[in-house]
Amino acid sequence: MPTTAVNPATEDLGKLVLRSVLAILLLLHGISKLSGGIGFISGMLNNFGLPAFLGYFVYVGEVVAPVLVLVGLWTRPAALVIAINMVVAVALVHMPELVQMNKQGGWALELQGMFLFGALAVALLGAGRYSIGGIKGKWN
Repeated sequence: MPTTAVNPATEDLGKLVLRSVLAILLLLHGISKLSGGIGFISGMLNNFGLPAFLGYFVYVGEVVAPVLVLVGLWTRPAALVIAINMVVAVALVHMPELVQMNKQGGWALELQGMFLFGALAVALLGAGRYSIGGIKGKWN
């Protein structure tokens, strides 16, 4: 069986693409919440008996963490914050859709699933050399 050599430059470019897409798409959700407020989330937290101020953590999960992932600084912990944010979002908002299909035949939570599992992949892979933290960064 032939072996294939790993090309570090291509591998790091793949990490950059994955990081960038995850961060930019999620950051758009965060920017929307920055401009529209988190009243919806705070109200939902109240419905679950949780304090409304916890809604501000959505800014950490959808603004701060994606920016860190995008630039490649503390990438692994930031990606884990995104993953936790997505688990909470599914638990609070999307639980009824967990086992549903959408009109096109896909999973109703495919966007949330891609955010969650993309973040887990980034947490496992790290940022790579195309990052502020660099390939030797402790948390990258």
